[in-house]
Amino acid sequence: QVQLVESGGGLVQAGGSLRLSCAASGLPFSSYAMGWFRQAPGKEREFVAGINWSGITAALTDSVKGRFDIARDNAKNTVYLQMSSLKPEDTALYYCAAAAEFKGILVPKTTTTYDYWGQGTQVTVSS
Repeated sequence: QVQLVESGGGLVQAGGSLRLSCAASGLPFSSYAMGWFRQAPGKEREFVAGINWSGITAALTDSVKGRFDIARDNAKNTVYLQMSSLKPEDTALYYCAAAAEFKGILVPKTTTTYDYWGQGTQVTVSS
C-alpha cells in the first residue's frame, strides 16, 4: 500500500520559514518524480515544486522562485520543501505527490500526471 505522509506545516508569520517533509512508503521511491502542490480555499490545486527521480532536475512555479526549494533523499524515501520569506498568499493545504514513469530529467507539473497523493499539511501565514 502506497503512503505519502506530509509533515511540517503550521502557523507562521509573514517572512518566516517552514520545512515540509513527505515520507513515502510502499513504492520504489527512487523511481518516482515527486512534487508539491497546494490548494487554497476556493481555488484549484496548483503546482508548487517538483523534482525528478534522481534529484538532478527541479522545477518551481514562478511565484515561489527564490523563496522555496525542493530536495529529496532517496535513502530516506523523503522529499522536502523548504519555504522561506513566506507570504500570506502562500497559505494553503500543501500536498505531496508521486509520479511514476518519469525517468530522465523531466519534472511533471500537472495534477493528472501524478499517481499518488498525500493527505496534505496546512500552512498558514499571518500578516
